[in-house]
Amino acid sequence: MAVPDDALERYPPRPYHEIKHEIRTGDLILCSGDALFSRVIRLVTGSPWSHVALVARVDAIDRVMVLESVERLGVRAVALRAFLAKDSTGRKPYPGRLLLVRHSEFEAKATPRRLIAMADFAVDRFGAPFSLREVLKIGLRIFCGAINVRIPGRLNPKTDYICSEYVGKCYERIGILIPWDGRGFIAPCDFARDPKIEVVAQIAPV
Repeated sequence: MAVPDDALERYPPRPYHEIKHEIRTGDLILCSGDALFSRVIRLVTGSPWSHVALVARVDAIDRVMVLESVERLGVRAVALRAFLAKDSTGRKPYPGRLLLVRHSEFEAKATPRRLIAMADFAVDRFGAPFSLREVLKIGLRIFCGAINVRIPGRLNPKTDYICSEYVGKCYERIGILIPWDGRGFIAPCDFARDPKIEVVAQIAPV
């Protein structure tokens, strides 16, 4: 189905407490932020989407967690309620709009073995900070994307990723490949443009 560029206008914001029970492990949050780095991503990709994060339910402790990679902190996990309240720099409320989406094949492909593989990959990268060298490499990947140049092999991510690369690698462990053209970097908009991604709801910041 894919996510239309005007999805934030089509789907009115709903409060977290109203949709919490609808959220599933493997769902994604597409963000349209207004911070500087977010605006750069939106400009380079020509889309409203600046960030993507992976959702995981932890019903044993009644939490919905967000797994994401952010430019100042690297890879982290944060409760979805906290994610909705502020961004990674502490700005309150979240400076932008948030769309919950779902890949139509995730549930069928997410066998116990694959879920463990995804969890191993995702968790093993928690706390890995971006070095200056890696930040520069990310910048070069973004630049390559802007000028439609295929990434030189030495610029490909090794242990550090921008948000969409991290989520894409997590999805690969489930057996899902998000289509993109191989130029520059896989971007949040590539998830939105996948015809197997469908909108669940727009979530109102808290």
